Amino acid sequence: MFNPFRRSADPIVVPERKSDGAMADSGAARPLIATQLRHGAKSTATDYATLCREGFARNPIAHRCVRLIAESAASVPLQTNDAQVARVLSRGLPGSSAVETFEAFYGYLQVGGNGFLETVLNGDAPIALVAHRPDTVHVGANRQGGMTGWEQRVEGRRRHFPRDLSTGRCALYHMRLFNPVDDCHGLSPLAAAAQAVDLHNRGGVWAKALLENSARPSGALVHAPQSGERLTDAQFERLKSELEQSFTGPHQAGRPMVLEGGLDWKSMSLSPADMDFTQLRREAAREIALAFGVPPMLLGLPGDNSYANYREANQAFWRQTIIPLVAKTATGLQGWLGAFFGDDLRITPDIDKVPALAEERAVLWKRLSDARFITSNEARNIAGLMTDLDCDDPVHSGVRS
Repeated sequence: MFNPFRRSADPIVVPERKSDGAMADSGAARPLIATQLRHGAKSTATDYATLCREGFARNPIAHRCVRLIAESAASVPLQTNDAQVARVLSRGLPGSSAVETFEAFYGYLQVGGNGFLETVLNGDAPIALVAHRPDTVHVGANRQGGMTGWEQRVEGRRRHFPRDLSTGRCALYHMRLFNPVDDCHGLSPLAAAAQAVDLHNRGGVWAKALLENSARPSGALVHAPQSGERLTDAQFERLKSELEQSFTGPHQAGRPMVLEGGLDWKSMSLSPADMDFTQLRREAAREIALAFGVPPMLLGLPGDNSYANYREANQAFWRQTIIPLVAKTATGLQGWLGAFFGDDLRITPDIDKVPALAEERAVLWKRLSDARFITSNEARNIAGLMTDLDCDDPVHSGVRS
């Protein structure tokens, strides 16, 4: 008896058995049961090129999440206390705007986990910003794992961006998302959602194949003539060709089939697992949205009852995903550009310009205007605005605590 758990080193003992003489003489084949085990499921690689192709380019959920985050974050203006820095943040390369530069920067972060901004220098002074693809920039590290500089490789050309240890200046800014296993490279949300993207993509291929097969499960064409004769190779190929040309595809759905010569059609129904495939795709879509921090309601996914309405979901998206991302970027830019413009440089996101948070900000301003025990600068700090260094008077005539 065949034992599937037998160790490969164990010998196979085949007991002797006398064959049936009649069967041996007639040359008839003995009954045979063949089993085939599929290989394990293969997951998409998490390198940048594969994530761009399988995730951003071929998956509508991931594509929409990346664009929604990148466009929303790039729409938040950055305010600063330095006029020259304000001009740098508002300029891109000729032919592109600063909004497009930051949109690309945030998009690279979501797809690759790393974002790179280069400042165009006029002598030693930055004058504009440009974003670079993560797959073109390579991080240099020392033996302790610390970053020593960056190198960009494009079409055989190399550009080095060393870090000046004395001043801390570097023409390239590197922002990365948290990665627990790498100190130099970030981990993207798209990489974390790679399995869900695979499931969603394969589900789309499965649904397309089902539609092309007349939007119904395949069946078996059984040949059972009374004489026991088998189809010849030519007859088999002709029958197969007629089926493919006349009875497959969405335009052939419902077309009647005329059978003759002992042919019979046996339809095969969908299994419960197959019928639940649509639900699996929906769950995969929700996992993708969860990895990016986008409420499924904003993507039109059914079955999401986490928020009472669309407005609450949109506010949660801005408060929990966009504002922290923009605030992290502003803090990083402040430290990077501060090496060029001085340590007193301040860069913060202008949250008052976000329409989705207008109602929430109005409530905050009402509370600050009613507070009689804080100064103007304290109120501006709470509101996330630039402080006036020359003004430290109370908002009202009340006494400060």
